[in-house]
Amino acid sequence: MTRHLTAGLALAFILGVVALDATGAPPNPYKAPAALAFGSGLPTSGGFCGAMPK
Repeated sequence: MTRHLTAGLALAFILGVVALDATGAPPNPYKAPAALAFGSGLPTSGGFCGAMPK
């Protein structure tokens, strides 16, 4: 396979997935998750397995 064929197939696949997603449900920016979500915003609860014992 050449690079052009592989790139074309990859681009077609990505566009197909985006089109399938867009037709499944209309986009709603008010219900969309945050673009950058570094956590839930909730305080931690429980332990961390990698924490050193005191």
